[in-house]
Amino acid sequence: MEQLVELEQKAILVGVNLNDQEDFAYSMEELANLADACEVEVVGTLSQNLPKVNPSHYIGTGKIQEVTALLEGNGGNLVIFNDELSPSQIRNLESELKCKVIDRTILILDIFARRAKTREAQLQVEVAQLKYMLPRLVGLRESLGRQGGGVGTKNRGVGETKLELDRRRIEEKITMLSKELEALVAHRQIQRKQRKKNDIPVVSLVGYTNAGKSTIMNAMLDTYNPSSQEKQVFEKDMLFATLETSVRSIPLQDNKSFLLTDTVGFVSKLPHHLVKAFRSTLEEVAEADLLIHVVDYANPEFERLIQITNETLKEIGVTDIPTIYAYNKSDLTEHHIPEVQGDKVYMAAKSRIGISELVEQIRRQIFKDYIRCTMLVPYDQGTVVSYLNEHANIIETSYEEEGTKLYMECRLSDYGKYKQFVIGGAGKQSE
Repeated sequence: MEQLVELEQKAILVGVNLNDQEDFAYSMEELANLADACEVEVVGTLSQNLPKVNPSHYIGTGKIQEVTALLEGNGGNLVIFNDELSPSQIRNLESELKCKVIDRTILILDIFARRAKTREAQLQVEVAQLKYMLPRLVGLRESLGRQGGGVGTKNRGVGETKLELDRRRIEEKITMLSKELEALVAHRQIQRKQRKKNDIPVVSLVGYTNAGKSTIMNAMLDTYNPSSQEKQVFEKDMLFATLETSVRSIPLQDNKSFLLTDTVGFVSKLPHHLVKAFRSTLEEVAEADLLIHVVDYANPEFERLIQITNETLKEIGVTDIPTIYAYNKSDLTEHHIPEVQGDKVYMAAKSRIGISELVEQIRRQIFKDYIRCTMLVPYDQGTVVSYLNEHANIIETSYEEEGTKLYMECRLSDYGKYKQFVIGGAGKQSE
């Protein structure tokens, strides 16, 4: 029955364009997409140009009548505002408009709550929701009395169906959930340290939500690790399909491999509660050796989306990691594919075009520290030969009187580890 209530929600979108922001029209379009992701039907839109937001009602009081008329004329029962509202703004607007009022933040939190699959993602969303709720208890209680069910209320109590939670109980719950989250985060940090110890390069997919990061990951798994069908990650043409960080190994032919991580997509005005809650997930990106910035090249606003992603990366402290731009969905444009232009790869992950070109660019970036050398390993050091056969690219093997002679390409760290067996000069790998 819950679903039926949600499908009947009809919303008016309201935004304030402060001092002619150039991205205002796009952020309103994005708000409509977010509403659609929550199965809310948008029946009207209203915007106002203002030098500053009205502190009591967000919009000018004269516009309240226009919103009321839009609600009545279109059978609307919900108003969604394009910015985060203060507790008093929610209360004032609801008492004037006589319907439920929610903001962009609660809309995004609601989508995250629906998409979260793992315990860690669920905890991160719960903590963000409770922190959002805390200063808004009064307004939310009135709002729930006005209309039960639907977007912005489902999971809003997060495990508590009634909102009769006082401040202390919410704070206690935040503390309790945060502790559980810390334990999961600590476990993931151990895994990260282990990966660093194993000296395997880490490549992170980043980008705007729904740019095709999971599709690229699955295309790479298909091409380079076909036996890992069960390791495919969830991909769907919708906002925030991925909330969990997935890590997969991509083995290449010459005994080289890298780890590919898929992370939560970005969106403009990503609520700070969420950025904070998902910081541990986003730290995966901060520790990567290389970023693949996935761009939906078919989106006419793609340059703006690149900018939003770069700003979000900056916000979480990611500034100086080498980056390759994967211009995905290029098959939906006039651009010839596959094509490589400097640090840009024009491709179409869904139809698997440009995957090998992208991997070649990754290879050039992350395997710079490989060195070509010849080692002569005594026969009683068989374990060293086994190790090198597994971890280096052996170009030629011959059996001499003194031991096994290996001409190979290996990591600088392995070269240092077995330097006593090196004979002749060593040089950097050729491109």
